[in-house]
Amino acid sequence: MAIIVHLDVMMAKRKMSLNELSEKVEVTLSNLSILKNGKAKAIRFSTLMAICKALDCQPGDILEYVE
Repeated sequence: MAIIVHLDVMMAKRKMSLNELSEKVEVTLSNLSILKNGKAKAIRFSTLMAICKALDCQPGDILEYVE
């Protein structure tokens, strides 16, 4: 069982760089990189909301549960 993070896919669809997303959501590059690479153990709802707002998407577009 795993949660797969598709942040890189959504960023590519929106043609947004990690630097630009970092500035918009006010999260450090290193923390976004950890999330993007699937190494994060948790994410705050406030951060998820900010990412979804910046990328104009839903949480399900970024996160996927796989058995």
